[in-house]
Amino acid sequence: MKLTLQIDSLALLAPFRISGYVFEHAPVLRVELEDGGHRGRGEASGVYYFDDKPEQMLATLEALRARIEAGISRADLQQLLPRGGARNALDCALWDLEASRAGKPAWALAGLSQVRPLLTTWTLGADDPATMQSIATGRYAPAKALKLKLSGELDTDIERVRAVRRVRPDVWLGVDANQGYQVDALDALIPVLLDNDVKLLEQPLPRGREADLRGFARPLPFAADESVQDAAEIEALAGLFDVINIKLDKAGGLTEGLAMVDKARTLGMQVMVGNMIGSSWAMGPAYIVGQHCDVVDLDGPLFLSQDRVPGLRYDGGLVHCDDSVWGKGVQA
Repeated sequence: MKLTLQIDSLALLAPFRISGYVFEHAPVLRVELEDGGHRGRGEASGVYYFDDKPEQMLATLEALRARIEAGISRADLQQLLPRGGARNALDCALWDLEASRAGKPAWALAGLSQVRPLLTTWTLGADDPATMQSIATGRYAPAKALKLKLSGELDTDIERVRAVRRVRPDVWLGVDANQGYQVDALDALIPVLLDNDVKLLEQPLPRGREADLRGFARPLPFAADESVQDAAEIEALAGLFDVINIKLDKAGGLTEGLAMVDKARTLGMQVMVGNMIGSSWAMGPAYIVGQHCDVVDLDGPLFLSQDRVPGLRYDGGLVHCDDSVWGKGVQA
């Protein structure tokens, strides 16, 4: 088996701001595996708040080149590498390769009888309220669901929510604080969210402060993102969060992402699929996870100046992923 590793720098349409971070470009690790007449592809951004970057991911896989090229299974990989971007890119490439070998799409290998288009959120960065209104009614006019990034600045965040809801009374609306708040500030934020029919509050507190939510009333669903990386971390969050946000870069691949779905459902929690900024090659495996999810946030390609070809299709607020995008496998 031949392993190819490459870092691609994906250009963004504009800088993207969240609480504590501004993305100005999107470097990703591309992994390709060739085996005879078959090829598989995977892409990963890594986990920025753990300093899990494409350069380190590439070095990790390069150090394992001989082991990988000698032949490796997805089960082997789960033991060989920890969660994170390097395992994600390689795991997804193995799924794609297996689909090529089997002559059937990856979603069928994952036990699905079919796939359906998914209603996805379109995410608005934490810009000034007027800019967010302009995007929500302009480029994002086709969206049926919006997710607003908050910055942890309470007064500004309140105006962001009110401003977007004023011009888009029609959409499902969620907000993502990206660890920006302390628990005491939620008493002022939550009534505004309820008044504006916000359906989801994602990651209000910093990772490591989850216990602060013990006994805290949740009048709308709370979703864990940074607080949950893989299946092993889910059980401790039961009773503190209602929704688990699965991102393949955190989990370390589609294999672990599907295990997270099963674990969360066993505990009576809802599931969401999200993404780090990336191309359609990263969204393709997440689309399979999305078939099981209550909330879908697969809008990464919308932030890019140019996506992979072919890429995801966004139509009427839905996202479509044809087998040719990822998961069909390609001939080498």
